[in-house]
Amino acid sequence: MNKSKPDDRRDNVDKIQRNIDNTIANYRETEDMIRNSMSNKQKNDLQEKNERREQSIKNMRREIRDEALDRNGNIK
Repeated sequence: MNKSKPDDRRDNVDKIQRNIDNTIANYRETEDMIRNSMSNKQKNDLQEKNERREQSIKNMRREIRDEALDRNGNIK
């Protein structure tokens, strides 16, 4: 039988931070694309994508805070 791996959360904060950094980079790249001449539909689609990214960043920051608190034994 295969045993499941134990939940190793030691590097979760680092992984989440990398995801935040990548999402911010994608957000900025999309903002540059929006500034270039594009159709209104393309601009709207990209703006909606960035709105979703903003929400994702907020959620990941909340998650990173929770992980950091958990790492320090300060469960909320």
